[in-house]
Formats: sequence, structure tokens, C-alpha cells
Amino acid sequence: MQGPVMEFWYEFASPYSYLAVMRVEKAAQTAGVRLAWRPFLLGPVFLALGWNDSPFNIYPPKGRYMWRDMERSAAKYALPFRLPSRFPRNGLLAARVALLGAGEGWVGAFSRAAMTANFAEDKDIGDPAVIADLLQRMNLPAAELLARAGSEENKLALRRQTEQATEAGLFGAPSFIAGKELFWGNDRLDDALAWACQAGAAEGGVPG
Repeated sequence: MQGPVMEFWYEFASPYSYLAVMRVEKAAQTAGVRLAWRPFLLGPVFLALGWNDSPFNIYPPKGRYMWRDMERSAAKYALPFRLPSRFPRNGLLAARVALLGAGEGWVGAFSRAAMTANFAEDKDIGDPAVIADLLQRMNLPAAELLARAGSEENKLALRRQTEQATEAGLFGAPSFIAGKELFWGNDRLDDALAWACQAGAAEGGVPG
């Protein structure tokens, strides 16, 4: 598919990334925008900002608001949602697997399955058995993919991608990069797609 491109940066432990992951592929297809999936880790990004935990845990009022907002937003999008028994969960393994899928055409389906497991089914996506089950349900070679996900080459690739997120100025997830513009938050998905279309039409110029 040719045409404008939008980078989609997301974290498997991020509640608002769940909302975006479940919607972004269909929305991009409708807009005629090619989607570049960019799984990354928020932990190193937060550490660079001086946080050693999710800001939703550091600031309890913000956390309480976020969980209620998630309930409202999930209902709005007709998405299942269950308050996780542990937050944030470790999204490292899921991100490593998704990085493989980004190059092999199954990243969207896997990302939706993993996010659903975390935020709708309260499953531990840091458990290899949980991820293996998701891959098997997709008729993918689970053992082979888990081995590849844990290879030094793939670990380094995810580390580099996370470093690129910091270099690009990301400070949270989900984030979208359209042209040279950064958009942050699930509620900026439509704005980012519109900018991508305008930037593509202007061949890299600033949309008017």
C-alpha cells in the first residue's frame, strides 16, 4: 500500500494504548494511511523523566481518574474492559514478540490479542505460557517465535526502538508520528491520521 504513513508507538502495559491498538488498524485503513507499528517500552522513557513507576501510580488521584476514564472510553468504543489485578504488568515479552510480527504481517492481530488478554481478561502477558497460547490461537509457531523473541538480536532491536522513542521526544503512550508531528494520546488518533493525509498530499510540507 502506497500513500501517507503514520508511526504508531504503543506499550503493552499502557491502558490508553489498549484503546488505540484495538482501533488504529481499521481507522488507518479507512483513512488510506499506511501504519508503521512501533512497540516500545515506557520504563526507560519514564526513568529518563525521573519516574520509577507509572505516573498513574505515583499520583493516586490521576490513577483513579484514569481507571474511571478507561471504563467510560471502553464503553464508548464497545470494547471489553476489566480492571487489571496488577498494574503495570510487564510488557517486555509481548513487545519483543510484536517486534517480530511488525516485520511479518501479524503484528496487528497479535497486539490486539495481547492487549485484550491484559485489559479485558486480566491475564499476565509477562507469562510465556500466556503469550504462547495467544500465538497458538493465531496458528503461529509459538515455540519458534518465543525463541526468536528472546534472541540477542531481537532484544537489541527492541532496545534500539525504545531509544528511538526517547530521541523522537515521546513521553507517553500511545503516541503517533505523522510527518514530523508528534501526537500523544488515544484521543489524538483521528488528528494524527488527518495530519498524515495532509502531510502526504503536501509531500512533506506543513499542512495548512
